[in-house]
Amino acid sequence: MPNSQPQTKPQRRWYKADLHIHTPASNDYEEPNASYLDCIRTAVDKGMEIIAITDHNTVAGMGAMRREVEWLTRLERDNRLNDSEKQTLQQWRELANKVLVLPGFEFTATFGFHILAIFPPETSVRQLEHVLLALKIPEEKLDVGSTETGASTDVLNTYKIIREAGGLVIAAHANSTHGVAMRNFPFGGQTKIAYTQDANLDALEVTDLDHRGHSTARFFNGSKPEYSRRMHCLQGSDAHRLNVDPKNSKRLGIGERASELLLEEPTFEALATLLRSSHFDRTRPARPKDKPFDPLLAAREEGDSIVQSFHESAQQRGGKLDAILADVCAFANTAGGSIFVGVSAKKDGSKGLTRPKQVQEQILSALETRLTPQIEVKSDIMQSDSENFLRLRVLKGNDRPYCLDGNKFYLRDESESYLAVRDEIVALIRETLVGTVAPTRQTSAPAVVKQAEPTRNQRRDKTKNSTAKASGHSEVAEPLPVAEPTSEMGEMPSAVSTEDAFYLPQIGVEIVETQVRNGNKFHSVRDLRNSNVIRNVTRRGARNLWNYAIQQHENNSIDGKTVQWQGNIGLVHVEKRAGRLRYDLALREGETLRIFYGVTDDGMEGPWSIFVQDE
Repeated sequence: MPNSQPQTKPQRRWYKADLHIHTPASNDYEEPNASYLDCIRTAVDKGMEIIAITDHNTVAGMGAMRREVEWLTRLERDNRLNDSEKQTLQQWRELANKVLVLPGFEFTATFGFHILAIFPPETSVRQLEHVLLALKIPEEKLDVGSTETGASTDVLNTYKIIREAGGLVIAAHANSTHGVAMRNFPFGGQTKIAYTQDANLDALEVTDLDHRGHSTARFFNGSKPEYSRRMHCLQGSDAHRLNVDPKNSKRLGIGERASELLLEEPTFEALATLLRSSHFDRTRPARPKDKPFDPLLAAREEGDSIVQSFHESAQQRGGKLDAILADVCAFANTAGGSIFVGVSAKKDGSKGLTRPKQVQEQILSALETRLTPQIEVKSDIMQSDSENFLRLRVLKGNDRPYCLDGNKFYLRDESESYLAVRDEIVALIRETLVGTVAPTRQTSAPAVVKQAEPTRNQRRDKTKNSTAKASGHSEVAEPLPVAEPTSEMGEMPSAVSTEDAFYLPQIGVEIVETQVRNGNKFHSVRDLRNSNVIRNVTRRGARNLWNYAIQQHENNSIDGKTVQWQGNIGLVHVEKRAGRLRYDLALREGETLRIFYGVTDDGMEGPWSIFVQDE
């Protein structure tokens, strides 16, 4: 008879994973005397439960492991094992029960970009080699394990080929050397966006995920219009040795920079489902057992931001509950975010909640009656240092604009929520009706990524042209200096042009027009984050950054002689305000001088990054 007992889903738990491990099959491996068994044993000793073998452009290491186990198994079947071989086979079997070993490789695409390809455990070596051949690895180099293989495949086609072959696609050390985020690499912004946002890319591996304060992951949290697709960000050891080099701590060993994944079970299918989902709270950097991951500590390191806020209390008195509801509305209208209730951004100001369940019900009930339209808000009661707190998670809504109490439309800007003005409400409605232009998905991937749809800068140009006559801006922009190609593998795209996504800074404001009416100055202010132009802004009525920009615009005439120029872009002024360095930047377009106020380093990509200073 069939089992009538209800089947329960496996309980989720955190699994420790290192998805970037090399073996002696990579020709730059630093311990050539190490055995393949040593690699797996070390992974288990370090607490790894899921690992991926990702040698350079080869699966020879995975093949060697499988051949060894198959040979020992055959000897056992023929009753020909000696004592040493019996012990080795036993170790292989014991380790196989403790860690999931996924086959794969680290592919070198054109221009030297590294991409991890990870496959189900049952994938044969022959299948993997077929994928490598499809990626144009020469047959005679399949077993070499070199980072250099000659002619290769471009990045976007690599993603597509690996995905269609059934593999997971992860950009290796995306923020470092040979990474697709292209730090200090003279590619144009559209290429950088395509390489990090392509639909066939499953995740980004970054080397600073556990970094205190700002890390690369902040660029891919969904808050930046250029990187509108939020990405899972992981960390891996990229181990070329068993243990960390005692003479160089940057030469990591297996499992010494790992991730934790919240899964029902340690399988390739569960891993792929997670990385292709929007459950971004189910991946995190691995921490030592005596210092487990603390989501509140990690949030505090980042502080208040466009996607994060803190509230010590939810009391009605003093408008504290209203401030929380305003943040929910603002996050829903802007880029989504997390709200921490019962704690401050600084540990010494934390109080915790004595009745977290009651606070949770109070906030959710208020949202149900006061926020229009309704939006799902996920809430969790959590604990840190014996303090209870509430975390609210809000996604960017699909039915914007969201309104509080029938007439209050809030938006999020950097670290504050504010009431939207008329032009911003109109822009929200237009964005919802028309839809946001997403990064172009290329099905065929030339070395030079060409635009197939209007980019953010093209949309900017339409806005710019409508105000150009009044503001004196030239409609024809003079291109910035173009970097020369540095690779022999193909044509290098231009570093910057007026069509580049990073032609302008991405954070800050620009005064595009000023009119004087009845003795009062009214300004049109462009928000560089979303390109919206807000008109009729006065110095008295402007909020923080706008007020600063208008004050500088009215009081300090800039003629270009005091600007520190690098080609056509320049640094006007830098100072620390609101806890962060803020830059005033300049751009020459023919005879026109454009000034951008209050830019943070988050908004200084492409050529603008040359002005970024250490805090």
